[in-house]
Amino acid sequence: MRLGVCYYPEHWPQSEWRNDARRMADIGLSLVRIGEFSWSRIEPNPGQFEWDWMDEAIETLASENLSVILGTPTATPPKWLIDQSPDILAVDRHGRARAFGSRRHYCFSSSTYRSESQRITRAMAERYGQHDAITHWQTDNEYGCHNTVLSYSDQALQRFREWLRDRYGTIQVLNDAWGNVFWSMEYRDFSEVDLPTGAVTELNPSHSLDFRRFSSDMVVEFNREQVNILRDLSPGRAVTHNFMGYFTDFDHHTVGTDLDIATWDAYPLGFLDMSPRPRDEKRQWLRTGHPDLMAFHHDLYHGCAPKWGIMEQQPGPVNWAPHNPAPNPGIVRLWTYEAFGHGATFVNYFRWRQAPFAQEQMHAGLLRPDSEDAPAAGEARACAEELSRLGGHERGRADVALIFDYDDKWFLDVQPQGREYNGLIVAMEAYSGLRTLGLDVDVVSSRADLSGYKLVVAPTLMSPDAALVTRLSQLDATLLLWPRAGSKTTSYQIPKTLPPGPLQELLPLKVARVESLPPACPVEITMPSGSKVSAKLWFEEVETDLEPLAADERGYGAWYQAGNVHYLTTWPEDDFLREILLTLTSTLEIETIDLPKDVRLSRRGDLRITLNFSEQEASTEAAGGPSDPERYVLGGPTLGPAGVAIWKAT
Repeated sequence: MRLGVCYYPEHWPQSEWRNDARRMADIGLSLVRIGEFSWSRIEPNPGQFEWDWMDEAIETLASENLSVILGTPTATPPKWLIDQSPDILAVDRHGRARAFGSRRHYCFSSSTYRSESQRITRAMAERYGQHDAITHWQTDNEYGCHNTVLSYSDQALQRFREWLRDRYGTIQVLNDAWGNVFWSMEYRDFSEVDLPTGAVTELNPSHSLDFRRFSSDMVVEFNREQVNILRDLSPGRAVTHNFMGYFTDFDHHTVGTDLDIATWDAYPLGFLDMSPRPRDEKRQWLRTGHPDLMAFHHDLYHGCAPKWGIMEQQPGPVNWAPHNPAPNPGIVRLWTYEAFGHGATFVNYFRWRQAPFAQEQMHAGLLRPDSEDAPAAGEARACAEELSRLGGHERGRADVALIFDYDDKWFLDVQPQGREYNGLIVAMEAYSGLRTLGLDVDVVSSRADLSGYKLVVAPTLMSPDAALVTRLSQLDATLLLWPRAGSKTTSYQIPKTLPPGPLQELLPLKVARVESLPPACPVEITMPSGSKVSAKLWFEEVETDLEPLAADERGYGAWYQAGNVHYLTTWPEDDFLREILLTLTSTLEIETIDLPKDVRLSRRGDLRITLNFSEQEASTEAAGGPSDPERYVLGGPTLGPAGVAIWKAT
């Protein structure tokens, strides 16, 4: 696994570049991302290109054997372009333009901006596409950041109407699919369909869902246009895009089909602070990050493209969260090895030097603003030296797959039926339950090949189509379904046969009634063992001849089994989920390990990577590690705070 850094030569005097490159190489870095915010320096006036500074920057980095990841600068269209073509701006749901003054101020649907983005991408690729130092291209930067996927511009409206016409063919088909007879919402022509905003009360969920699908497709098209140019003019270079955490406004799996590497920007402390995780968890992992929050995203993006990596790794306090604590000593090193354990091809730290100006001046880097080393520089140096001794190891396929589709998340966003019912949190809690048992997990799309897995977990399978149901019926694996599976048609209606809709081919039960519950009203469940566990937020009453494996205090079934398919009628709390997973893995002869709350285990080839997210000492023996210190290629049997230990499996 290679290490790198994000660098902005345009921010610093040219006289400092050579020393910066020398210090990067001295730390052990070998990749440098540049360029993704540099449009105004590349093209200060329309058609006037100034390449000399970037030529020099690339040559300077190359002189120290640093490979370059070159970003297309389309996340930051310059002011002259906005003044020349104000129609490229995105528009918020209140009709206000997302104005110039920061970044990501463009609409994915704008034909004008599509043309401009292709023009600047082509210019960069023609200039640098054959340069030996350029090994990767990054398209744009963080698609959708700052809530910029959904745009309510005039061009978005026109493209949306075209998209609907292509999808439905006739307006009557659309009216039927959306149920527009309700509240006299019927349209006579596609030209009458507006964007879903500004209504008196709740919008038609089918309308809202299709707008999200359309908006995602605009991101896919925008990215594909750049990728096609880069592949044509710069063959042999890997193409990537840097996704984000806790962000689901477009289908990353579909964007990923056009990429060689799916990368993402990992900020463990910032994301934890902004997450809906309980307050006690935020306090416990304030300076270390949640043990499963980053790992979930590692495995999610691993499932989006042939390879994955981290384009931006948090090195210290950030500037954008409500609160911005500093990482504990050693934690940046631990995060680096966490990525290694999940199969990353590279980790880039963000950023090289902390900027003393503009919006991100409080965001730490590997260097302080005065160019002295920040704490993370030493940890990056240690990682580079250690990784050079580990050699190459591939992460193999896991025994367990967790299905996560973005479309399912949108179903739950549009009409959650319970305020706290968040599809991403459901998926992450299922993932965490598996990881605390020492299991590796592949997070995959429902379109992925599911053969070969022993256990397939589907926490949010809202609207499976017939083809997926057929594939699931042919699985040798055990399938675990959460509530709400098959509860909607693709056009957001309740199936005529009631939920779980087409999944009734696998599971002979019918959901007759559902209830959503406040967080303060947990449900007590009696398990097959006689133990009492808890469920939350959701409960379904079903009609079936199956006998429940577990039931609530009223006698309503909470867990059913039909052959190799298991179905939960409620959202399981940790104790409930743990007992289910232990039962299933034992039956499937999947080895589990009862990990301490703060310790995690990953496998990469024959290496076993153990991480301690605690501020206290821990033992690798709790993760199946050997007691003999000679068996370790890194660390030993005792894990100090933020400790990392790696051994070879026998």
